[in-house]
Amino acid sequence: MLGPEILLGTTVLAVIVVPAIAFRARGRPYGIYSFLTLFLSLPTGYLVFARLHGVIPTALQAPAEILYLWGLVAACTHMIALIRPRLRSRAFRRGISLPGMAFLAGGAISLPWLLLLLPLRLLLFLLGADGLLHAMTWLDAVPPLIALASVATSRGVRWEAVRFPLIDPEDPSSQELRRTHSMRITNPGSQGRREGVLRVVQITDPHLGPWQPLERLRERIDGLVDLDPDLVAITGDLLTMEGAGSEGALARALEPLRRLPGRCFAIFGNHDHEWPEEVRHALDAAGVHLLMDEETIVDTPAGRVQIVGADYRGRERKTHIPELLARLPRRDDAMRLLLLHDPSAFRHVPEDDVDLVLSGHTHGGQVGLVSLGIDWTVLSNTRWPDHGLFARGRSLLYVHRGTGFYGFPMRIGVPGEASRLEIEIPPR
Repeated sequence: MLGPEILLGTTVLAVIVVPAIAFRARGRPYGIYSFLTLFLSLPTGYLVFARLHGVIPTALQAPAEILYLWGLVAACTHMIALIRPRLRSRAFRRGISLPGMAFLAGGAISLPWLLLLLPLRLLLFLLGADGLLHAMTWLDAVPPLIALASVATSRGVRWEAVRFPLIDPEDPSSQELRRTHSMRITNPGSQGRREGVLRVVQITDPHLGPWQPLERLRERIDGLVDLDPDLVAITGDLLTMEGAGSEGALARALEPLRRLPGRCFAIFGNHDHEWPEEVRHALDAAGVHLLMDEETIVDTPAGRVQIVGADYRGRERKTHIPELLARLPRRDDAMRLLLLHDPSAFRHVPEDDVDLVLSGHTHGGQVGLVSLGIDWTVLSNTRWPDHGLFARGRSLLYVHRGTGFYGFPMRIGVPGEASRLEIEIPPR
């Protein structure tokens, strides 16, 4: 057996050496990013491993050490591979990237979990309850087990039909942001078309990369096209570093959208501005109309729709959104739909100026209890609406959980979304 001491030295070495390699090969920003990622994950990950190593049967200690070493090596190899980012082979993804990111995620969520248990441990220590204190060691296994279970959540999406009506223009609704309800139905493909209902497929934050390889993203988009939507709204963030490093990959992933000519519209998210030419080329090749602070009018089976596309702005949104909507005023004979990447900018939409806003960006909260049927995420009660349907006055906001994700290594308890929105439009 290697022993916890050797693995501790290997872990400390990884936190120092990998960022040094990243700094030298790719520069200061990536060096700092890799250091923070490893520093916030590996020490607590090792602490959990060492504590569990002391209580598991002797026969399981060697396999546990091998698993820990595999996760550590995979995480470091994945970080080093990002020095020259590109989409990797299936074998690399399954053997290195996915287990490496699961290992990092398990370590990252171990820190708040251990802090949560700390007061109880101190109390048991003061009471001299050594037996209970020893038994509590098994609770340290919760974060790695959650990370392991969340691999399936991170790789998959939940297929749904989401039904809701627009708010009646005569309804004197509150101007405070409030969560409102929609009807979610599984198996959206089995639902027939209904009169006066606009069918929209939203694609947001697909983040072409390790968790969303080209073949999988193309297959999901193909399935969404099969839902026969009246409109397809792409609300930004199509790439990761790996996806951007593979020229032409995004265009191939979006090819199924060519089956819906004149029905597909897109805006840029924050990450799209990092690789604008690659994203523009892919959208153009798929026949998608990119709206950069522009509008278009579309005739649909449910009536005319005015689509306004707001380009992503990290700053000056308080003036950008009202000025854009004032320049492109409401059409009396059309539903007014705003594509807005970041839902936190919804508060800058003038009172009752739009019927519906479609957003993404938050990945549905990404970490929460949604998979358990509990509508809570780490973004609950923050300035970012996390997922689902919200209202302010007579304007609705739908925040999509995301076709993919990026940033934190995994989805934990918040599944991705592949849905068709069925929006009931009142007669005008």
